[in-house]
Amino acid sequence: MLSHTLLLPVLLLQAAYVRRHVLHLPEPEGARSGVMGDGPVLRLLIIGDSSAAGVGVRTQNEALLGLVSQRLAGVARVEFDLVARTGAKTAEALGWLGDLPRDRYDVVVTSLGVNDVTKATPLFRWRALQGQLLDRLRAEHGARRIIVSRLPPMGQFPLLPQPLRWAMGCRARLFDRHLLRLVARRPACTPVTLTMGLNATNMSADGFHPGPAVYAAWADAICAAVLADTPLLDQIGVSA
Repeated sequence: MLSHTLLLPVLLLQAAYVRRHVLHLPEPEGARSGVMGDGPVLRLLIIGDSSAAGVGVRTQNEALLGLVSQRLAGVARVEFDLVARTGAKTAEALGWLGDLPRDRYDVVVTSLGVNDVTKATPLFRWRALQGQLLDRLRAEHGARRIIVSRLPPMGQFPLLPQPLRWAMGCRARLFDRHLLRLVARRPACTPVTLTMGLNATNMSADGFHPGPAVYAAWADAICAAVLADTPLLDQIGVSA
């Protein structure tokens, strides 16, 4: 895109400035594997990047893992695992699949793409890697339902100055369109969308990661998708 090319020197300077001055938040404390609730077993995996890991809140109870597990524990015995790391790209997540804590999962939640956008993974490569990830989760780990988190609206991230915010937002939307096409071709996959706007009041202190309200809305969307999946619930014997 011509506008991106003309702005490239500014974008590079702004990106370097952000990297030097960003507030580095830790991954939250708390168990990444465990059991919650009673009843039929629902095996849950969350895999991905720093947002999957819960950066932006203090404990896993406030993060995506804790919120999703708590809500699904109302209808099932949730056996949960979190495999996530700050800075992870899709290629790294693919490398983790051989070492996952369990061989099979009923529900897998993915959160990947932001670091591929910021670290300039070529679109064609990212698309291929995402397809491999989804297919391997299904074929090798028996994932009955893969909840694919769409890319967030990076054009709303408070940390990013303009025009870098605009450029990252455009790239994230492009990646997201291709992600939706991959998901549409895979019946076991369901995309989830964060519909709330992002701003300094609901993002974390670093202006880049979710705050508690964003994690809560994201968890609501994931749980709604799981509980609306009647064939999945029937397979595992859950009465929602």
